[in-house]
Amino acid sequence: MFKKIAILSLALLSTSVFATGKGNHHFPGIFVGATTIDDKTDFSYGLEYEYKFTRTWGAGFVLENTDEAHEGAGVEVKLVSAYFHPIHHVRIGLGFGEEKVNGSHGHPSHEEDLVRVSANYDFVVGDFEIAPTVAFDFVDGETSTVLGVAFIRPF
Repeated sequence: MFKKIAILSLALLSTSVFATGKGNHHFPGIFVGATTIDDKTDFSYGLEYEYKFTRTWGAGFVLENTDEAHEGAGVEVKLVSAYFHPIHHVRIGLGFGEEKVNGSHGHPSHEEDLVRVSANYDFVVGDFEIAPTVAFDFVDGETSTVLGVAFIRPF
């Protein structure tokens, strides 16, 4: 499922048909924060990217790791997202992808489908944006909470 969504997203991102013609369209960022899974909170970090088609709509991807999650086994999240900007500096996301739990303590690694709902507010500081972020990951009937900040350099 993830590969099909990623291919579709790349096809959309490679075209300039939807470009607004003004302003920044590329929003790469570095994320640092914490993820709470099963009442345990661990450090999370990752990369994110958004391509804005218009002032209101964008699409992108997230690659995120929580190394100590699931009793030290670690979790990798890969997803593609659609983003809605209802007002300036506010971004609401809906993402689909996979959560991979790495193997440890005799348990094999496995992947599960993931749906993420996220929201953030971008504070502009010079050429950068600092975006406090909250996200909820829905995986196999459970919900994880992700809180953190993204450091974004638009161009």
